[in-house]
Amino acid sequence: MSLVFLVGVDGSDCGSRALEYAAERTSLKGAKLLVAHVIEWSQFRFSTVEENAERHKRREEELQRAHEEIVDPIVQSMRERGIDAEGIVRHGHVARTLHTLAQEFNATNVVLGRIGGSGIKAHLFGTVASTLVQIADVPVTVVP
Repeated sequence: MSLVFLVGVDGSDCGSRALEYAAERTSLKGAKLLVAHVIEWSQFRFSTVEENAERHKRREEELQRAHEEIVDPIVQSMRERGIDAEGIVRHGHVARTLHTLAQEFNATNVVLGRIGGSGIKAHLFGTVASTLVQIADVPVTVVP
């Protein structure tokens, strides 16, 4: 079985530390690195009829922009370091989407930064890291 590290990136300092942690492990073990960015989407957001008509176009533009500005530069940097890397951008609930990606790409480990909501949001909904730790089928490494 080949090793596959899935790392969630969000552009934060903590996400950068998680990326570096995953890159080091990937390099040492000759594994594959999947760099994932999830654009949070809420089913509870209400839209007008006009907004719904443009929604698909905006989603595609968001995906393309996230690839160009966030994921593709990271993947290029990893490849320059000799790491087998691939980039993925999806819309959805962050923890559930990372879980789905881990299953879809047969990830053997998920790595992400310990970043989450604060205050009331964290108490009501929990953080991405804590949710993913609870639902994942593979080991999850949370980097501070």
